[in-house]
Order: sequence, then C-alpha cells, then structure tokens
Amino acid sequence: MKEYQTILTERKGKVGLVTFNRPKSFNALNPVLLTELMDALAEFDSQVEIGAMVITGNEKAFAAGADITNMVDASPEEMRQSPFIPAFDLIRNIKKPVIAAVSGYCLGGGHELAMSCDLIIASESAVFGQPEITLGVIPGAGATQRLTHTVGKIIAMEMILNNRTISAMEALSFNLINHVYPIEDYLTKALTLAQEIADRAPLAVKAAKEMVNQSHEVHLTAGLKEERNTFYNLFSTQDQKEGMKAFLEKRTPTWKGS
Repeated sequence: MKEYQTILTERKGKVGLVTFNRPKSFNALNPVLLTELMDALAEFDSQVEIGAMVITGNEKAFAAGADITNMVDASPEEMRQSPFIPAFDLIRNIKKPVIAAVSGYCLGGGHELAMSCDLIIASESAVFGQPEITLGVIPGAGATQRLTHTVGKIIAMEMILNNRTISAMEALSFNLINHVYPIEDYLTKALTLAQEIADRAPLAVKAAKEMVNQSHEVHLTAGLKEERNTFYNLFSTQDQKEGMKAFLEKRTPTWKGS
C-alpha cells in the first residue's frame, strides 16, 4: 500500500483497515483525506485476498465533520467545482463491504461518511449528529436523504433542523447502527465482523451488497441531486459566510436570513 498524509492503512488477515490520522482536528474531513480514503478503499477492493474493509478514527472522534477552513468564503460555483462532496459518491463504487467503526464524535460529513458505509459498529462513547444548520447550510453529502430513510422523518428533522445529537444507544434504537460495544472492544468487534464476512463466498457477498444497496438507493438518486444543489446554492448566502466565520472565530453567529 502507498504512504498517505492523512490516513493509515493496514491489512488484518482478509480485512483492509483504514484509520483517519488527523487527531489535532478530530479527523475533520478535507479533500486530501477523502481522496486518500477512496484511493485506499479502491486499492483494497482490487486485492483478491481482501474480502472486506473497516474505516475508523480514534477513540475521541471518528470524524467531527468537514474542515470548513476552505469553505468559508466559497461561492456556489467554487463548491460545485470542489472535489469534496463528489468524493462521497466514490464509496458507493466499492464492491466489497465497508464497515465504519465509530467512537467519539461522528458529526456532519463524518456522519454522512459512516452512513455511506454498509454497516456501522459503535463504541459506547459515540455521538452522531448533523450540525450544518449552525453554519448556515444544510448537509450536502447525503444526510437529508439517508438519515431520513433510516431513522424516519421526525428524528431526522430534529437532528438536521436543530442540531440534535444522539448517543450510541439511541442510534441503535433508531436502527442507524448495528452494534454498540465498550470503547476498548468496538474496533476489535468491527474487525471480527469484517473477517467473518470476508470468509464468505466473495461473489455472493458482492452481489448481496449490490442488491441491498439497489433496494435502498433507487429512490435516493433524485433526492441526493436536489440536496447537493441546495447545499451548493447556500454558499451564495450571507448566513453561510457568517456561520463558518463565527465557527472559525469561536463566537456565536449573527444570522441575517439572507
């Protein structure tokens, strides 16, 4: 495997492990990390001896959201040209199962990335949420569609409209994740699950994943397109600029409604 700037990669038997490695920023997602992640997943996907993959962060954060440093002054067109959001689509092209092993913060783009995976294993400390509304925008990488499809309208509305975060046990009760384990065990359990899947018939596993995703996503395509356009267009608003600047300046934003 290659050496990367923002991730670490490792083989664990028949499992490819990718670990986010931006601890100072709580693994905030940026174009470099997403590009490297998708490159690593594609590489594992191409290896015959690998049957499944696990994505993880550290105990404090899976990924605490997008790194908005380069977004704060962006225009809608600049966001459309950015590789950031389209990178999320690439995980849907991975043919082998991908498991998210989540601990600590799993917010914004980090949560959308986890939901793009095939299964989610969480530690007891995991916290899930979509805080984009506090920045003057909406989720742009699938949450308005995938989260609503998974947990239902009323929970998704509260999470997206009012920055409600949910605990690991709440996420389990809402069918957002598969299992919750003690913090010292969650990664081991995710790797064990991935190994069990990797030991099964490879062609059947790929076919099963494709068919389940097809049933889940047939009605998502139009919604994802509309969500993305809405997200991009919000970068023409004063509130988006104010929300992101306030975040970087560690102050309360003053919304203008424009």
